[in-house]
Amino acid sequence: MKNMKESFMQGIIAIMFSQIMIKILGLLYKLYLTNKEGFGDEGNAIYSSGFQIYALLLTLSSTGVPNAISKLISEKVAIGDNKGAHRIFKISFVTFALIGLLGTIILFFGANYIANNMLQIPEAELTLVALSPSIFFVAVASVIRGYFNGREHMRASANSQTLEQVFKTLFTIIIVEIIATFSTGNTVLMAAGANLATTLATFLGFTYLYLYYISKRREVWQDVKSSVNYKPQSIKIIIKQILMVAIPVSLSSLLSAINKNIDAFTVVRGLKTFLTEAEAKIQYGILGGKVDTLTSLPLSINIAFSVALVPAIAKAIAKKDTYTAQKRISYSLLLTTIIGLPCTAGLFIFARPILNLLFPNATAGTVVLQISSLTILFTVLAQTINGALQGIGKVIVPAIALGCGVFAKFIINILLVPIPEIGVNGAAIGSVICHIISFIIGFTVLKQYLNIDFGFKKCIFKPIMATIIMSSISYWAYLQLTEVIAERISTIIAIMVAVTVYIISIVLLKILTKDEIMMLPYGENIYNMLLKLRIYKET
Repeated sequence: MKNMKESFMQGIIAIMFSQIMIKILGLLYKLYLTNKEGFGDEGNAIYSSGFQIYALLLTLSSTGVPNAISKLISEKVAIGDNKGAHRIFKISFVTFALIGLLGTIILFFGANYIANNMLQIPEAELTLVALSPSIFFVAVASVIRGYFNGREHMRASANSQTLEQVFKTLFTIIIVEIIATFSTGNTVLMAAGANLATTLATFLGFTYLYLYYISKRREVWQDVKSSVNYKPQSIKIIIKQILMVAIPVSLSSLLSAINKNIDAFTVVRGLKTFLTEAEAKIQYGILGGKVDTLTSLPLSINIAFSVALVPAIAKAIAKKDTYTAQKRISYSLLLTTIIGLPCTAGLFIFARPILNLLFPNATAGTVVLQISSLTILFTVLAQTINGALQGIGKVIVPAIALGCGVFAKFIINILLVPIPEIGVNGAAIGSVICHIISFIIGFTVLKQYLNIDFGFKKCIFKPIMATIIMSSISYWAYLQLTEVIAERISTIIAIMVAVTVYIISIVLLKILTKDEIMMLPYGENIYNMLLKLRIYKET
């Protein structure tokens, strides 16, 4: 258990802390943009539509790459073939640098056609041009991240992503303020400037990773020299191996990006059947700006499990250690449920107060946020399941599962969004159905290949009870507080009450066993404190 904690949970905590920082910073600049005079929901529509096209091409070149590379590297490291691992890294670097360069060229020269014909938002052209260079930088950076993740050095990846987001936030505010000053608040230029900040930040993120690799070269070469079980392979064979893993993994991430682009392609079109173009863009801005930002917060925290699971499970399977693989997956799914349930419930219950708190100048979107909040639990569970499936070599299953969900979402969007009584809420309903389908397929396949311990009482009933207790007490507190103090302060206090009550409920319901508590950071201290409080008994 101790080794598992040091090699597995510490990696998860490093990534989780990084993702929390990234999302807090991301929320800050999103708040700044949404509340910025001249930007608002219309600016979010231009910014988000351009960014989703960028994310689509970015996925092809990089998003699935770290997991794919880390899987291959961890399998080589597990059998002592460090030379083979480093050779995979070098060939991957060149391969994805070329792919990333191609993505940059396509986006740069195709910006006009994409904005005018595919998105039907001509104002998005400049945002696409501004984003295009970042595809190359993220592609090569993702290979370095995958290499160090595979060697179970998660901090390098986590630090680079945090640094990237820090600069992205700073550059966004600085560039948009400069543009707003000299262009008298031109929304199109401000949106383009916000996305230019992304390009500058990705360049700095890549620079950090490259310098980190240089600093570790001596350690890497020592490992290469001490390599065992090395079997020479041609560049052609290695590229084939890389692509055999990277393509299915990237396909899953690509489908996630397509999922978002379905909204970009269908929402404005559907809404224009009964709204003006300006009103349709504002509705899409609510969905693609505020709602996606808020619902993605728990997803970014939980992604640590899917990232850490791939090399950890691949390493265990390479050593034929099925027991360790089962325990890590079961534990990760339990913690994922514990994270996902309260986030879903909290965002559903406090949708209107949260919008009023965070976006005082653009508060619309309560119902669409409530519906979208239902995606959180199924999406985080699917994230963890996908990491496990990729780790055991079932790399195509997540893509198939999400593909089925995306197809269902597309049909639902086409049917529901043009209905005036439903409108943009139809896209949110489509997302809920999409992720439920993806979760069911992925979990069914995982259960077939590994005997995962996901008992009803421990993993479903007790977390639901804790969530109900949290929701009831925190909402009651919110209603009482709004009678005597300002709503925004009441919302903040109620959220703090929700977090506190949920943690206490988890402890009192004894959802985690002694061994599971010991795997947490400072787990021994936590368990000893619970013993003193007589909540747990010594075993």
